[in-house]
Amino acid sequence: MITNVYIDGFNVYYGCLKETPYRWLNLGALCERLFPHDDIHRIRYFTARVSGRSDPRSPQRQQAYLRALQTLPNLTVHYGHFLTHPTRMPLANPRPGGAHTVSVIKTEEKGSDVNLASHLLLDAFRNDFETAVVMSNDSDLKEPIAMAQRELSLSVGVVNPHPPERRSRAFQPDFFKQIREKDLQMCQFAPTLRDAHGTIRKPAGW
Repeated sequence: MITNVYIDGFNVYYGCLKETPYRWLNLGALCERLFPHDDIHRIRYFTARVSGRSDPRSPQRQQAYLRALQTLPNLTVHYGHFLTHPTRMPLANPRPGGAHTVSVIKTEEKGSDVNLASHLLLDAFRNDFETAVVMSNDSDLKEPIAMAQRELSLSVGVVNPHPPERRSRAFQPDFFKQIREKDLQMCQFAPTLRDAHGTIRKPAGW
């Protein structure tokens, strides 16, 4: 079965990787582990470059990981962007007679879900796969998945990177898999890799 995998990078990171020892995740190995009988034709990874506003070292760590991912011959990276703007939000416990809102700087990741949906449908119309896998728990992707199934009679599955109890029930996939800790543990990059630019090292603390 010729299979394309569409990965929502931040959904995966916040679903099963943040504050774990498994952030140096080899997504190619993970796809092969989850779908051992499929021919993984293409992996599309959707993310945005972090700014380092809250952690100055985070861009370096992300760049190291993106370089590691791009050593996989069938993986491409597709970028959205972050939008930062001031806004007012309500206080959880305002003091009597005091202000009920506070001004905050809000940062939102934009574009990844739209990019994922666009590439999923474009590849579907081009007959680029027999089966597609969407690795995300974002219910906003319900309609593009349903369109590929309904309009093109294609098989589309979902891999949930979040804990099972937080699985979105909005999806109606043809098949479903859950990422488990053992999958992450068994699918790590080597601590040191090489690409055309030199040595890639696993970030300290990862």
